[in-house]
Amino acid sequence: MRWALVKVCLAVTAMVVVAFAVPLGLVVKEMARDRAFSDAERQAATIGPTLSITTDRAQLEKAVLTTEPGAAGRMAVHIPATGEPDGVEVDIGHGHATREELETVRVSGRAAITEVTGGSVLLQPTAVGPEGIAVVEVFVPQGAVSHGVTTAWLMLAGVGVALIVGSVAVADRLGVRMVEPARRLAGAAHDLGEGRLGTRVPEEGPDELRSAAVAFNSMADQVVQLLANERELAADLSHRLRTPLTVLRLNAASLGEGPAAEQTRAAVEQLEREVDTIIRTAREQRPQTQPGGPGAGCDASEVIRERMDFWSALAEDEGREVRLAGVDRTVRIPVARPELAAALDALLGNVFRHTPEGTAFAVDVHHSGDAVIVLVSDAGGGIADPKAALARGGARDAVGSTGLGLDIVRRVAESTGGDVRIGRSVLGGTEVRVWIGLDGQRPRGGGRGHRVGRQRRRRSVGRANL
Repeated sequence: MRWALVKVCLAVTAMVVVAFAVPLGLVVKEMARDRAFSDAERQAATIGPTLSITTDRAQLEKAVLTTEPGAAGRMAVHIPATGEPDGVEVDIGHGHATREELETVRVSGRAAITEVTGGSVLLQPTAVGPEGIAVVEVFVPQGAVSHGVTTAWLMLAGVGVALIVGSVAVADRLGVRMVEPARRLAGAAHDLGEGRLGTRVPEEGPDELRSAAVAFNSMADQVVQLLANERELAADLSHRLRTPLTVLRLNAASLGEGPAAEQTRAAVEQLEREVDTIIRTAREQRPQTQPGGPGAGCDASEVIRERMDFWSALAEDEGREVRLAGVDRTVRIPVARPELAAALDALLGNVFRHTPEGTAFAVDVHHSGDAVIVLVSDAGGGIADPKAALARGGARDAVGSTGLGLDIVRRVAESTGGDVRIGRSVLGGTEVRVWIGLDGQRPRGGGRGHRVGRQRRRRSVGRANL
């Protein structure tokens, strides 16, 4: 493409130079010829006054020698016989024209230019009496006719060559400016096809190629986003296996001793390790999901009651005291049912996984008008560094943890404009507060709602302890 552009520019410039330089050169040549013969006419005219006064040979010779062409031997005067007393034609100087040419000029009475050997002659008729017509002849050498033409042609040729070289250089630079972005775009597409997902194209060059680069970068970002979503989906699905695995582990722990029980526990542990490996391998940051419309939500109270029925059975096996409050009325939230169930399973699974058997826990639901607050608290040892635990993936180095559980909870909350916070519960352990916005915006008066939720929960816990 680059060389094609250079060739086209070279051809166009060459045609333009030829179209202008050749006619201009011809004009210069014609101007040089006209200048030479105009000068000859001027020199011939200087003899006219002398011829009108006298036809004396000596005086005419003197007058001819005073002119430039006469002194150079390039002027002659032909006086007809009628103008002489003896009736003989007088020729002064060295002439080049023939008698026939001279007679033709006398008869026509008009000046004429005739080609002769070595150049041209100007024949200028001049009256020397009532009937006589003398002819002044000025010889113009070929060198005088073409004087300066060669220099002008050389200059035109130089200017033409300079224009062609300049146009080629400009075309080459333009070609580079167009070809390099296209080449980078092609190379980036090749790299992206080979799996180098971080490949991007500088958004520069002509407008069309800049638009193509913007579109390519957007496409590459979408490809990366789609792959990240696929990995996150695999991690989510794998993490949801942790709930039935927790049940299997608890049931296996109650099998007692024996080869079959040991094999079952070993198989459960191996399965947990494999699931953890899948989660850690597929774990990537997933973009925040957008809250769905009214039809995409669910009844938070119904989902929480359902999941608590499941976990309460396990809590009873481990001797854990369970309390559930605030789920006696319908609470619609803009979160899909599976997403809320996965978030709640993640929080309750953490309670069973990271607190000893017999540790009590509670789930409270509060409705503040523009938000729903879900509080999951336990009476365990608490979290030493809540900020680090909330950091994405902050718990992944813990034994039996992938760090994805709180990520799932945070994603559900943030998709509605809410958030997740970790604090100290009144039971003495950890309290995870999940704030779910009902209008897709961060609830107004968040601090007040948080305090109200805590006060209500404290009163409820106080009544339970009584």
